[in-house]
Amino acid sequence: MPQSLTKRLGVETGEAVLRYELLQEQAAALGRQGERVEKALAALAACPGEGRPEALKVAADAVWCFFVQREVMGLRDRTAIVAQYAIPREVLNRLGVK
Repeated sequence: MPQSLTKRLGVETGEAVLRYELLQEQAAALGRQGERVEKALAALAACPGEGRPEALKVAADAVWCFFVQREVMGLRDRTAIVAQYAIPREVLNRLGVK
């Protein structure tokens, strides 16, 4: 069908359906990564002493992956995320975030 007719008739093109599914998958992947961050930060908070360096490494890796995934999606503001997840300064220092 010509593009002018599909817009007027409200017919979803294959491209629109694909774009919607891609956005759904991006949102789901971001949610899964957010859960990994929460678990890693909880493990870090519960881990004093000897295991702390390893827990810090795991938490920093999870937060870094989350930041990268958000940036790929065009979400570049980290301030709200740092506050929402209460990311400790030691994790941010390990990532080089100011």
